[in-house]
Amino acid sequence: MGFVHQAITDTAGHLAARQAWQYLAGGGVPNPPVQAPPGLSKPVNTILGWGKWGVLVCGVAGLLICAGKMAIGHRNRAAFAADGATGVPWVLAGLSLAAVAAAIVGVFL
Repeated sequence: MGFVHQAITDTAGHLAARQAWQYLAGGGVPNPPVQAPPGLSKPVNTILGWGKWGVLVCGVAGLLICAGKMAIGHRNRAAFAADGATGVPWVLAGLSLAAVAAAIVGVFL
């Protein structure tokens, strides 16, 4: 008899907690839109713009370094030229990631 009473009490408590949560949540979990704190939108956009510019400069420098290694290693330094050639996909991958970074983050928000 004690087991049945305990099972009924546990079930009733669980249902009461579930109903209370649904009442407090208004039937679902709220999902407000993304909103920047007042006054921070412009400075944050400036910092992000500087970061994009830095990535662009690094990408151009990386491609120039790879091209230089390939040009220097063209004669009698095959390993040096291979290092330059294998660096190109890494530089392009970094630039591609920087180009789609905002879209990737936007998917998760």
